[in-house]
Amino acid sequence: MSRALEPAEPVLSPDGTPYSPRYDDVYHSVEGGLAQARHVFLGGNGLPGRWQGREQFVIVETGFGQGLNFLATWQAWRDDPRRCGRLHFVSIEKHPFTRDGLATIHAALPELGPMAAQLRAAWPLPLPGLHRMAFEEGAVVLTLALGDIDTLLPKLAVGADAFYLDGFSPARNAEMWAPSVMKRLARLARPGATLATYTAAGFVRRGLASAGFEVAKAPGFGGKRDMTVARFPSDWARRRHPPPAAANWPERHAIVVGAGLAGCAVTERLAARGWTVSLFEAQDGPARVTSAHRAAAMHPHVSADDSLLSRLSRAGNLYSRRVWQALSEAGHAVGWNECGVLQLGADDAESELQRVALTALGFPAPFVRWMDAEEAAAIHGAGVPRGGLWFGQGGWVAPPDICGAQLAMAGDRVRARFGCRIDAIERDGDGWIARDEAGALLARAPVLVLANAHEAARLMPQRFLTMRRVRGQLTTLLPAHVDALGRWPDCVVTGAGYLLPTDAQGIARIGSSYEEPDGPLEARAEVHAANLERLAAMLPDTAPALDRIDPASLDGYVGERTVSHHRLPWVGPLADEDEALRHAVALRGARFRDVPRQPGLYAALAFGSRGLTWAAIAAELVASHIEGEPLPLEGDLVDALDPARLLVRALRHGDTARADEPASDASPPDGAKTAGTE
Repeated sequence: MSRALEPAEPVLSPDGTPYSPRYDDVYHSVEGGLAQARHVFLGGNGLPGRWQGREQFVIVETGFGQGLNFLATWQAWRDDPRRCGRLHFVSIEKHPFTRDGLATIHAALPELGPMAAQLRAAWPLPLPGLHRMAFEEGAVVLTLALGDIDTLLPKLAVGADAFYLDGFSPARNAEMWAPSVMKRLARLARPGATLATYTAAGFVRRGLASAGFEVAKAPGFGGKRDMTVARFPSDWARRRHPPPAAANWPERHAIVVGAGLAGCAVTERLAARGWTVSLFEAQDGPARVTSAHRAAAMHPHVSADDSLLSRLSRAGNLYSRRVWQALSEAGHAVGWNECGVLQLGADDAESELQRVALTALGFPAPFVRWMDAEEAAAIHGAGVPRGGLWFGQGGWVAPPDICGAQLAMAGDRVRARFGCRIDAIERDGDGWIARDEAGALLARAPVLVLANAHEAARLMPQRFLTMRRVRGQLTTLLPAHVDALGRWPDCVVTGAGYLLPTDAQGIARIGSSYEEPDGPLEARAEVHAANLERLAAMLPDTAPALDRIDPASLDGYVGERTVSHHRLPWVGPLADEDEALRHAVALRGARFRDVPRQPGLYAALAFGSRGLTWAAIAAELVASHIEGEPLPLEGDLVDALDPARLLVRALRHGDTARADEPASDASPPDGAKTAGTE
């Protein structure tokens, strides 16, 4: 499980050099950190020259520290008129500074002050996992991997053009320089990748050489006679797959099918990279079906063992908020209401499990903390029966507003066709064709992304990509209802169901059902009654007034969610199932990267009850796959979302006669009742 991170201390040595008491070492040379960054890491990797004229360049660093190497590299990129189109900087850090700690350290960097301020403004809470931050309108991307190098380095899905090795001295932090680390770096090295580090320790050079690097000494910085530089040969024979290469599409044009949360997010992420997107939606506008309702809550999922769902939920929540903030700063506000979310246990036993999880994780309080019933009532007007987990950065939003903001951000790079139903897709040479029901050509592009929920199965049937629909109904409480119930919470409350604060018109919403999709999508009085019962369980004092409300008089939103067998979305390149089954014997021990894929065909499907959580990170993942960029999630999380997941399992077990889908029912996934109906 993920462990709580221990932040670094903002300590300065007597000469003003940042110093780590934990490792009894300085963060950079006493002769000057910025000069060292330029000599050792930029100069040792032949930068900026090596990135010039390239669309993409990727740097991997061990030891982010105060971010000096990143800031120096960013400045060099900014000052270079022939800079690469997109600079990715991926860095691992076990003990990150806090934002205030960085401010103390950065005070000595006036030359880099404006960029350092931008870095601090985007700085994440000390939470384990990958944190992606974008600068220069998305042209400079920092992916900060917080945690232990032995845990994170094997999980990075990156193709690196250069390496910065900048851990503390090998004598004081040997694990950062172990031979196993060098082998894992070699796994990420693109042909011709370079490497530089300030140390010339013999065992470091030998470890690099044994991993396949061509190693040499170079003049060191300041008082050091030597440093180490290296190059990964272009002809090195790899036992398994090479790292991802930068994509080289014949045309940067994509077809995206579906204009809900998934499709609009993919459209915006591709447009941000300079792609033209042909967006098709059968309805008369964006966010008309599952994403149509005017209020949905979002908060992370937590569990004592920090499960796959919890880690994916955390990554999705954090990234969604970054994307929405960027949209708002660009003038396309999404209307995010960061009112906080209180998650209640169903009973005292479940509340105790919540406390156990909170203690085990040790996450920072701004992310999640305990709130007792007294505080909930006094501060937020929530008359709950017991305390629960408080997510201060949680809240609610109207999904159509997000979709509108994303399409506005994409601007003239998106060619949206609403009321236009794609009836068939087919592979055509180096690209994909979309046709209408009469067989007429609608669009042709090298890339096609299916983001149309269960409708995707109609266009691209796959035996091993299973989805089903689940009905959900929200109940709307008008201002008169809310007034009759007494004080209404000003935060989201979740538990047996969930409730949202009143909107600008004084309307509140409660929910939600999770049931089989039988019959028309029309509100049912018995489901409204069940939602009122959920409300009474969360706010017991409202029970007497609720008895006076006739469920048949209520209205509400009704929709369908699309869910997968494992309640996680399907995100990534689609498998070529026929080709895989033809080679089933050879693929008996298959890994995900062994599975043949359909070139240029991707999915962002089955978001279930967590469209707000999944959409942005899924879109970034799809766009990163398409471009051959560093992926924004750890490898095991990417695998958990892979559309080939069931196929890989069947191949491994030698059971390819059918899709081995576990039995499922209409019960909600873990935490779904607290996540909103989207």
